[in-house]
Amino acid sequence: EVQAAPLRVARSGGGVYEWGIEPELAFGILPRTQVEVGFPLAFVDAGALGRSSGLAGIDVSALYNLNAETAIPALAVAAGVLLPAGALGPDKAYASVKGIATRTFSWARLHVNAEYTFGSTVAASDAEQSLGAGEVSRWLAGAAVDRTFPLRSMLVTAEVFAREPLVAGVELEWNTGAGIRYQFRPRWALDGGVGRRLTGEDSGWYVTFGSAYAFGLPWRR
Repeated sequence: EVQAAPLRVARSGGGVYEWGIEPELAFGILPRTQVEVGFPLAFVDAGALGRSSGLAGIDVSALYNLNAETAIPALAVAAGVLLPAGALGPDKAYASVKGIATRTFSWARLHVNAEYTFGSTVAASDAEQSLGAGEVSRWLAGAAVDRTFPLRSMLVTAEVFAREPLVAGVELEWNTGAGIRYQFRPRWALDGGVGRRLTGEDSGWYVTFGSAYAFGLPWRR
């Protein structure tokens, strides 16, 4: 699957705009197993403080689906690493692990995710240089609910999550958002959403837009 245009625009309470786009390529190498590589690009407009743009690292990850949903939720585990690359990338690699659970009910599906990132906490004065433009969290946990409308090829979703930045002394952040995913073609889907960072030093809003295209490799049936 190619995620060709995952765009995110965020505005903090201080009037700083951050634009991000992360082209990604995901491949199912084995049953229930997916590897993914992303190239996050960032543009930060801080007004009178200047502008900066560039590659914000290289994101490599793998996901394994432990089971199909039966009497117990569908469970998956993932591991990833953000590699130091580009003008706005971190100064070293940051590895993370994630757990995912999904349960289907008659009215909707419920998802619960949790992620932990390894590495030393950095001082606030060194955050921009050490972590780059990406949002590197010590941990992140949240829940989402979605409902599909099969005859309309559409899915709506809402989420809430908390993250603790990998920066010393920075307040815990709470975020909430909602979005829509539309299956435009059998292989092509579009999605969009809007959200709000409720707490933290840079509380503000964000908007996302994405497009994904699934395909098969020519040498595989």
